[in-house]
Amino acid sequence: QVQLVESGGGLVQPGGSLTLSCAASGFTFRNYFMYWYRQGPGKERELVAVSPTLADPRYADSVKGRFTISRDNSKNTVSLQMNNLKTEDTAVYYCQTAYRNYWGQGTQVTVSS
Repeated sequence: QVQLVESGGGLVQPGGSLTLSCAASGFTFRNYFMYWYRQGPGKERELVAVSPTLADPRYADSVKGRFTISRDNSKNTVSLQMNNLKTEDTAVYYCQTAYRNYWGQGTQVTVSS
C-alpha cells in the first residue's frame, strides 16, 4: 500500500522559513521522481519543485532561489526547505510520486503577520 505523509506545515511570518517533509512507503522510492505541489486559496494546483532520480532538481520560477527540494533515498523521504516566505506562498502543499501518481494528504502553510 502506497503512502505519502506530509508534515511540517504551519503558520510563519513573512520572511520566515519552514521545512516540509514527506515520508513515503509502499514503492521503491529511489526509482521515482518526487514532486511538491501547492494549491493556494482560489487557485489551481501548481508544481513547485521536482526531485528527479539522478538529475538536478527543478523549481517553479516563483520559488527559485528560495526553496530547496532534497531527497534521502535511505529514509524514503523528500523535503522542501522554504526560506524567505511570502504571503503568496500560503497554500496547501502536497507531495506526489511518479509511481502511479499517488498523492499525499497535504499540509497547510500559512504566511501571515
